[in-house]
Amino acid sequence: MSEQQERHEAGKKTPETGGATFTPREVVSELDRYIVGQDEAKRAVAIALRNRWRRQQVASDLRDDILPKNIIMIGPTGVGKTEIARRLAKLAQAPFVKVEASKFTEVGYVGRDVDSMVRDLVEVSVKMRKDQEMRSVEIKAAAMAEERVLDLLVPPPPSPTGSHSGTDDSSGAMANAGEFTSPERAGGPGGTSGEASPGNQVTREKFRKMLRDGKLDDRYVELDAPAGVGLAGMQIFGPQGMEEMMLNLQDMLGNISRGRGGKKRKVKVPEALRALAEEEAAKLIDTEKVTREALVRAEQAGIIFIDEIDKIAGRESGHGPDVSREGVQRDLLPIVEGSKVVTKYGVVNTDHVLFIAAGAFNVAKPSDLIPELQGRFPIRVELQPLGRDEFGRILREPQNSLIRQYTALLETEGLKITFTEGSIDAVAELAHHFNTKSEDIGARRLHTVMEKLLEDISFAAPEMGGKKVVIDEKTVREKLDKFIKDEDLSRYIL
Repeated sequence: MSEQQERHEAGKKTPETGGATFTPREVVSELDRYIVGQDEAKRAVAIALRNRWRRQQVASDLRDDILPKNIIMIGPTGVGKTEIARRLAKLAQAPFVKVEASKFTEVGYVGRDVDSMVRDLVEVSVKMRKDQEMRSVEIKAAAMAEERVLDLLVPPPPSPTGSHSGTDDSSGAMANAGEFTSPERAGGPGGTSGEASPGNQVTREKFRKMLRDGKLDDRYVELDAPAGVGLAGMQIFGPQGMEEMMLNLQDMLGNISRGRGGKKRKVKVPEALRALAEEEAAKLIDTEKVTREALVRAEQAGIIFIDEIDKIAGRESGHGPDVSREGVQRDLLPIVEGSKVVTKYGVVNTDHVLFIAAGAFNVAKPSDLIPELQGRFPIRVELQPLGRDEFGRILREPQNSLIRQYTALLETEGLKITFTEGSIDAVAELAHHFNTKSEDIGARRLHTVMEKLLEDISFAAPEMGGKKVVIDEKTVREKLDKFIKDEDLSRYIL
């Protein structure tokens, strides 16, 4: 049985591939905590998420034929399209990646190819699974990291053969300076070359207590720098369609660097504990198992959000910036309808990846997409523009509302700020007015209005610690009415 078939079978047997199981009503209820209105879109994504779970319960002979019903969300900017998809993925604990359709180009033109969105999804899935595994071993890894730090602080006695003669003198000198070498330099891996004497053990326990009490936080220890640190932040770019080759080349260069050995670096004890805990946790997890399960999760539960899909809609013009629009759609089609994509972790099948596309479609129409791509997004949901009432609810109701955010930010300066109901209504009314008179940017207008309203208070907040400030409707009018009277000013400022 091939590796691809093994992963396929594992996906059938693993209930976790679908993430958390919520009923559609529960999903909508959770989304209501962060997003105001747009009930039709919430219901559509809630059903799509529940269908993931339903598919896992179906008999295996039919399961592979049940494909996700991809969704296309139509609505102006700032009405919650991206937020709905992002919150859905977080709720489902599923790999999620957001891409901009306008960044992709047809093969033969400079830009990213559409396969890169699948590679990005796999990277996210691997990171999620790796983080979960590392959290499961973090207690054991922390204990092992503590032992390694103690090996640095209290090097074990030299071996009886005398091969490490002089270790005591050198380590003692470094102890006085608050700097220590790695255990490998003082008795091999783990520093266990010699039997610990009773005196050494007592000293070690004293240092352990000091370490846990934080009394050694200002001490320095010497660690090996991470292998390949010089290449970790280097990204290699290649020709169109050759990103995978470039990724493999980058890995190969990293392996060469690891073979040369790392440099030494001096860090404080708390940083050493964190670094060594991460290193020990990475050793404790089964990397192959993590990768295998991550690929299954990407295939069975992955969500790709394609934003600005309306920017690639439209018939071929034959010249100018629109020359590759239809070409991008043709390249996108096999990914959406299901194909195998090669990644550095293995081959990924996109048959059961859920695609959610979104666009304003204020110039183009969904019917301007090529018919084959339209057919791959059978569910269309239209999101409604936001008005004054919705703005008022956005400021009051969500768990992460702007009012709560600004209140919490200013409380860090010791400043207690309170908004009256009248002031909230006034901000909502003004935001709606500015959207009507200029470009409608949806709820994002609230950010610009709130920033302008609180500009002076935010600037002077450090000197106002301990005071209480009440923002009422009069304050809002005095601060923002000048932008209503001067449309040119509001166009550039708000």
